[in-house]
Amino acid sequence: MRNHFLLKALGAFLMAGIFIIPPLSQDLHAAQTLTLQSALQVSMDKSPSIRQSRLNLKRSQASLDAASARLKSKFSLSLTPLTYSNNRNFDDFSSTWYTRETTQSSGLLRIEQPIKWTDGTLSLINNFSWRESYSGQVDKTDRTYTNEFYISLQQPIFTYNRTKLELDNLRLDLERNQLQYNIQRLSLEKQVTEHFFNVYKTKKSLEIAEEDYKNKIDSYKIMQNKVDAGIGKKEDLYQAELNMSKIKSELQNQRVQMEDALDNFKKLLGISIYEEIIIAADVSYMPVEIDLKKAIEHGLKNRMEIRQSQIDIRNAENNLIETSSNNEFRGDLNFSYGSTGMDEAFSNLYDSPDKDQQFRVTLEVPLWDWGEKESMIEASKATIDSRKLDLESTKDDIMIGIRETYRNLQNQITQIEITNQNVRLSELTYEINLERYKNGDLTSKDLNDYQNQLSREKNSKISALIQYKLYILEMKIKSLWNFENNCSVLDQMQ
Repeated sequence: MRNHFLLKALGAFLMAGIFIIPPLSQDLHAAQTLTLQSALQVSMDKSPSIRQSRLNLKRSQASLDAASARLKSKFSLSLTPLTYSNNRNFDDFSSTWYTRETTQSSGLLRIEQPIKWTDGTLSLINNFSWRESYSGQVDKTDRTYTNEFYISLQQPIFTYNRTKLELDNLRLDLERNQLQYNIQRLSLEKQVTEHFFNVYKTKKSLEIAEEDYKNKIDSYKIMQNKVDAGIGKKEDLYQAELNMSKIKSELQNQRVQMEDALDNFKKLLGISIYEEIIIAADVSYMPVEIDLKKAIEHGLKNRMEIRQSQIDIRNAENNLIETSSNNEFRGDLNFSYGSTGMDEAFSNLYDSPDKDQQFRVTLEVPLWDWGEKESMIEASKATIDSRKLDLESTKDDIMIGIRETYRNLQNQITQIEITNQNVRLSELTYEINLERYKNGDLTSKDLNDYQNQLSREKNSKISALIQYKLYILEMKIKSLWNFENNCSVLDQMQ
């Protein structure tokens, strides 16, 4: 009798265990329900990785804007309102000391216009000054107004256009960061989708474990009634208790896995880990027709990695131009033309102006560099060839990746059909063997095997459906064509 009482107490304790573990469907106050689309939107706004890509894009755009602004006319005004000096000087010719006192003010207006097409600079300069000077040597005060006005041209010759090359490098950098931003968006979409379905999978696994736990409680109650009636074996009751204990442990493990998956998902989205969310996913099987030929053609034509490789080649070619300028033969042309007016009266400043003209050509002729330039050029050419090989390898990788994903999709359709059949057969098998168990024709251990088989097949079905969704997304990313909506991904990213 005592053993019988202990068995009943233990059974009641185990059955109460299900109420100790909170059900999955409990009401979460102020919990936010997230679909896949809303999760993607949140991640695009708050994800640290996408925000970093936006900052890189902003930096590149600002650098290009600054370089473009430097090509516009630059106005500068330099003012010296007052300069005063009083010095003792020695005249070697007369061997006498004298005092020189000078007061002056000046202003310099400069307008510079860079010439993009020639890499030269055209300047318009006006320098106005007033000067009053007293010399004790001759005991005389001199007052003078001076104005210099001239046009100047500075033009490098026999060399490459550094201005155009700088602009080209900045445009390539901006384009590369724009491509990287779009790639990051696609990568983030893949990560969010994988984490989203991982949370959903752990949620369904928890639900399946809860259902399995309830089934094992029912099995235990059936066996307990048989033992009470004297038609059941105590070892079968002990086995039923053991089965309940194991699934209870599994149920707790599933709950921990779900909480861990939720924390990682929140981190990826860029939201607080203390914010409660509920996942609302649709994993129903909807076949998508995939055109392999179109996927490959569109991917090879539009994949951003190909354009990035082309930019790498262009940058390497620009680097070759810069390298070729080391120890180069080059020259500079300087030309200026203007006039200078000078008089004691401001109104007579240009009564008799002096013309100022200057023309100068300078050349830099390298003589011997011990092969430095030639070696550097060879290194740059090797870099270009390497980048071209990378481009061809990238194209091959894209084609192989699309073909691989296509085969995985076809295989996954078969796997879904198999898992659907397996779940249906497992349910029928479990129902039949549950009746056998009730009739005493099956042990608790054997029934537990059928229960576990049903849970495994249900989890396999969910995994197969989720994997199909992920393969569809992978095909979208690799081909840049959305076969679900029959449109280009690039159009959706505008």
